Amino acid sequence: MIESILSHGVALGAVYALIGITYNVMYASSRVFSFTAGTVGMLGGVLGSVFISTLGMPVIVGFLLTVLAGALLGLIIEFVAARPVLKSLDQHLYVLSTLAVSLILLQLTAIYFSTDAVPFPQVVPIGPGIFDQKFWLPILACVVTVGGLEYLSRNTLIGRAFLAIAEDNYAARALGLPEQGLRMVSFALAGVIGVVTGFAAGQMMFASLANGPLLNFYGFVPVALGGMGSNRGAVIGGLLLGLFQQMANYFFGGVFASVAVFVVFIVVLLARPEGLAGSATARRV
Repeated sequence: MIESILSHGVALGAVYALIGITYNVMYASSRVFSFTAGTVGMLGGVLGSVFISTLGMPVIVGFLLTVLAGALLGLIIEFVAARPVLKSLDQHLYVLSTLAVSLILLQLTAIYFSTDAVPFPQVVPIGPGIFDQKFWLPILACVVTVGGLEYLSRNTLIGRAFLAIAEDNYAARALGLPEQGLRMVSFALAGVIGVVTGFAAGQMMFASLANGPLLNFYGFVPVALGGMGSNRGAVIGGLLLGLFQQMANYFFGGVFASVAVFVVFIVVLLARPEGLAGSATARRV
């Protein structure tokens, strides 16, 4: 029992953490909280299934094409849903614009793919038990993503430019940093992280249209729990969420498990509105 809760919980938590990071990467450069993150994650599983299973491509080719599609999708989201809103006086319209794009993507997937869950092809034939790829592949994707983002922000010029934009986009723009170009790169990077998440979680969650709304919500919870913009907080929140969800499923099951998740989510936010890894922002009075 404990082994099953840990293996499923950590793997699922890694998926939630990666979607939370997808939210954060888009938010950091634009202050747009894009509700397309979970839908992009869903498309990672769908596209991987289409490229490998339906079209018969080798796994590595299918993966690279999925990554390329994710980057292109991120650019489209930035151009269609984020850029027009940032030109508006009421920038909170991103709630409607990103939700609209998310719904369009879901409908297109339903039309051209399927509304049913489709088994995902095996990527690496290692198993069974806890060594099955459906457990360690999402964890590996999470570790590589977090490590890559840390290296990018600490050791590269573009990573430091991202940090400057995230800290104060007006000051960064005054220093001559190309805000729009950096925003486009960040959305493309978020698209890549999203589809890699869906691809890595394919064996565990299948290629399914239903993963879009599910990942949109459960990927948002780690961001709220960990603190807006904090990737480390998203990882902590995602892993805690995955483990707690699996324990709640075991002890309560069904709808009661979801109720338990909501209750803990609300309690944590009441105790720490800034999140577990966030810090309270000072307000000038």
